[in-house]
Amino acid sequence: MGLKRFGVSLDESLLESLDLFVVNNGFTNRSQAIRFLVEKNIAETKWLCNHVVAGTIIIMYDQSKKDISVKIEEIQQAYQQVILSSSQYYLNSNFCLHIATVTGEAYKLTELSDKLIAIKGIKHGKLVMSRAD
Repeated sequence: MGLKRFGVSLDESLLESLDLFVVNNGFTNRSQAIRFLVEKNIAETKWLCNHVVAGTIIIMYDQSKKDISVKIEEIQQAYQQVILSSSQYYLNSNFCLHIATVTGEAYKLTELSDKLIAIKGIKHGKLVMSRAD
């Protein structure tokens, strides 16, 4: 599939925002950023349509709070049909980075992610998905 060129008209403030997006995200040019945004939009639309997607769920938490790891395990047990792998990395004496690699219908992955991120004591959590078809 070859690349096609086309023109885009943007008001000045939107163009400035695009240029800032290019710089902040390390894209080499506007075209690369626009391709990324279009692909992201297509993937997100598919998530709403419950297509099969793949991705990762990343959460950070204070490992000294023992009940957090137990809750993570309980939730993951209920969703084991969509979890391909799960790893923990101890960043220091306090923080743990937990990564779950997942695949399945988008709504199920979103549901799992929301439950994990909502655990009391989770410092940061994010679900990243991409189309898998």
